[in-house]
Amino acid sequence: MRLLQNIHNFDVATFQRCHNLKSYEKLVQISRWVSKTADGPLYIIAAIPMAIYGYLEFLPWVFAAFILERSSYFILKNFFRRNRPPQAIPDFESVIIPSDRFSFPSGHTSAAFLMAVLMSSLYPELYYLLLPWACTVGVSRVMLGVHFPTDILAGATLGTSCGIIVLNLRVIV
Repeated sequence: MRLLQNIHNFDVATFQRCHNLKSYEKLVQISRWVSKTADGPLYIIAAIPMAIYGYLEFLPWVFAAFILERSSYFILKNFFRRNRPPQAIPDFESVIIPSDRFSFPSGHTSAAFLMAVLMSSLYPELYYLLLPWACTVGVSRVMLGVHFPTDILAGATLGTSCGIIVLNLRVIV
């Protein structure tokens, strides 16, 4: 229990340092845009290049990966039931209204890392664009005040893991 309290204290301190940066207002503006790039509908649009460039057989695997990731995300979110920063930090208000009640893990970050893993397997040359994008999505969620840093780490781990699992299953099958 002490370990969890220490992690929470670290999370709150790191979170508050991010929100006390001199460039905070500018970072919030950028974070709004970056966060929107990881909204669900854009992942559907990402399927268009796959279809155009002949990766139709890969689309069911992408769908399976998102089912695995979203299911795991939902189970973890409802198991841990970690309060978001506005509920955990007195007098703090987030910049945006989150889509659900709990913060652990970050769903935006998880989905972004899943997409980065899957798309990098098809387009390896995009890896150096997709990985920083996924990391930036995670940071944006902290800057918008809806997640703690460990929520981001958990989301990145979840998305990456689900992507790797599905890619390995694809090779076996």
